[in-house]
Amino acid sequence: MLPVFNEETVISDVIAHVLETFPHVVCVDDGSRDASAQRILGSGAHLLRHPINLGQGAALQTGLSYALEQPGAEYFVTFDADGQHRVEDVVRMVEVLRTKEADVVLGSRFLEAAHEVPPLKKLALRTVALFSRPSRKLGLTDAHNGLRAISRTAAEKIDITQAGMAHASELVDFLARSDFRVREIPVTIDYTEYSLSKGQSLLNGINIVFDLALRRRG
Repeated sequence: MLPVFNEETVISDVIAHVLETFPHVVCVDDGSRDASAQRILGSGAHLLRHPINLGQGAALQTGLSYALEQPGAEYFVTFDADGQHRVEDVVRMVEVLRTKEADVVLGSRFLEAAHEVPPLKKLALRTVALFSRPSRKLGLTDAHNGLRAISRTAAEKIDITQAGMAHASELVDFLARSDFRVREIPVTIDYTEYSLSKGQSLLNGINIVFDLALRRRG
């Protein structure tokens, strides 16, 4: 599942790259104001559309709900639309699900190749993981990696209510409170000037963690 918002310059290449290995790709155009939807049409991917921008969390929930309805769907992957993820990492993650070693597999950029992460990005992600109790409970090294592989059993229980970027912390919180087996494996992120412009700030990441913690207590 690819949540898409104003990605017309890269989305065609991202979809073509994924389709070389995986025949079923679901794109949720989240109210893009550019030609993203037109690029997706005719690409071979399934296209779902939000009439207005609702946020990445909402797009992922829309895509997941749709994918769960497809006959024979057993494994579900969240994959960023900006070109930073690698399909070979997805292959390894799905294989972990197929061998029943885990119910959910999360990608981590810090298990092997932390030196490739830009310093400010590394600081932001490490800080969020440090302040996140659910991340610490699960022993996660990477708090907000958008590359995830999810078994059907786990996917059927996921209900993303945080429409924006807070969905990542919400998912970690859900997994920490569940009985699902969660495993991290190393993945490589291809950072470009374009993909880095899409990331969230350190302050916003910390604010999300604290906001979700207060909601839980309330």
